[in-house]
Amino acid sequence: MKQRLKRWVFGLLGKDPEAAVVTFFSGDRELCRRVADEVRALVPDRRHFVATESNWPELRRELRHYRIGLAPVMLARQPSALRRAAYRLAPRKILAYNSRLERHHLRPTLASFLFWRGVPLDRIYLRPWWWPWPKRERTVTPTGDRVLEGRPCSPERRRIAVLSPYFPYPLAHGGAVRIFNLLREAAREFDIELFAFTDDDAEPPAALEFCARVVLVTKPRYREPRWSTLLPPEVHEFHSPAMHRAIARERAAFGFEALQVEYTQLAGYLGDALVEHDVTFDLFAQVARRERTVAAWWDWFRWRRFETRAVRAARRVVTMSPKDAEMLGPKAAAVVIENGVDLTRFQPAPETPGQRLLFIGSFRHFPNVAAYRFFTERVWPLLRDKFPQMELTVVCGPDHLTYWRAFAETPEPAADPRIRLLGFVADVRPLYREANLVIVPTTVSAGTNVKVLEAMAMQRAVVSTTSGCAGLGLLDRHSVWVADQPASFAAAIATLIADPGRRARIADAAFWHAKRNFDWEAIGEKQRSLLRELLGGREG
Repeated sequence: MKQRLKRWVFGLLGKDPEAAVVTFFSGDRELCRRVADEVRALVPDRRHFVATESNWPELRRELRHYRIGLAPVMLARQPSALRRAAYRLAPRKILAYNSRLERHHLRPTLASFLFWRGVPLDRIYLRPWWWPWPKRERTVTPTGDRVLEGRPCSPERRRIAVLSPYFPYPLAHGGAVRIFNLLREAAREFDIELFAFTDDDAEPPAALEFCARVVLVTKPRYREPRWSTLLPPEVHEFHSPAMHRAIARERAAFGFEALQVEYTQLAGYLGDALVEHDVTFDLFAQVARRERTVAAWWDWFRWRRFETRAVRAARRVVTMSPKDAEMLGPKAAAVVIENGVDLTRFQPAPETPGQRLLFIGSFRHFPNVAAYRFFTERVWPLLRDKFPQMELTVVCGPDHLTYWRAFAETPEPAADPRIRLLGFVADVRPLYREANLVIVPTTVSAGTNVKVLEAMAMQRAVVSTTSGCAGLGLLDRHSVWVADQPASFAAAIATLIADPGRRARIADAAFWHAKRNFDWEAIGEKQRSLLRELLGGREG
């Protein structure tokens, strides 16, 4: 009876009783095509129309005979007549997609306004802690910890602790490489207890045989808007009462005498030594200069305020280079312990002829996403037609698409048959061996890059921006080729790919520079010397 009445009413109005789905191509055409395919799969039992700029005048007349039950649109910064038409014809039926292909039904709510303004889907319902109305999501702070026993302790070795924001294995990025190798070097003289955050309850992929004890705490799930606090959000992400309790308990139970804290965002744990893997406010200052937005300025201000106080409170601050130490100022008790490379593992290998480029940069670190976009959007177009055999391999790290979507505005990098994207790679040495040139196209960067040191040790020439090779003491056109603009970066690659002899000379100079200055064994002695100083100078 209801269906007959429905058909009769809509028959009087001259419309089909079944609501149609009209997908408006109001953005990037390829993304809109994917939206249309997805909507057809979501609503397979309805009649579907696709509205494009070319067919809209005719389609609009045809739609007079239909009522619109769903109107998917693509949100974009550019104005669109089709988007305006969708808002006018079906204002309560809009299914909005952003450039990441996240979708949200637009309603007269704050969440819909934020989504329309470009806030990612997983953040549109976040409200600050002081929000006076009920919140949909709250920060989840796990309790408890797990303790793993390692090698036996010795009464001849003194005990120290290291706090890390992640378990430093597998060696998927430069920070993990540094922590892993310096833990191994410190273990020659000390018994080490490692405190580390984990993302889940899974066991670590490998035990550190040189740690006497490992304490794992699940990382909090921080659910506040990034703009809403005076402390940087990265600091809040690691605020864990469980970790504070574990450190206090183990200080008495294990008896460590000094605590070394890795990364600035963990400075609130008040270690004896704070390791500045990069000067974070410098990184955000570079971003602020490029973007010139209030949000970028706010990030820089918060980090400068927090980091300046943190380095002054620590007994010792470890930096990656003299440049970083100078940036922190005279009130920071800074000591330089450089990044290094395992020269017994990364050894020179002869090149094979070709035009193969290599970029290693985990997407979990947003400067690497920016570097990839700079190269593929602004440099690669200047090279790909001139060098039809040129190929690029990129090591993006584990779960790289998740990080890409967090930092970019597309669901994944644009496909290119000559660009190979790899996730986690257990051993990158074969990739260095097959490469003819290593590129480091970072547009914003701080600290020093381990990937440059690995390329130097493997005797591969590097083309880098100024920030990509900063703090390593390399000389332009002698041990590295430095270029900051798209045209000059492309020209450097073209020159070295076409001149194997010059490429070899740069690679050879870089190799000997790495051998003299960046061997982990020599750097490990600096780490042990720092720990002796923190313990009062007595030998273990």
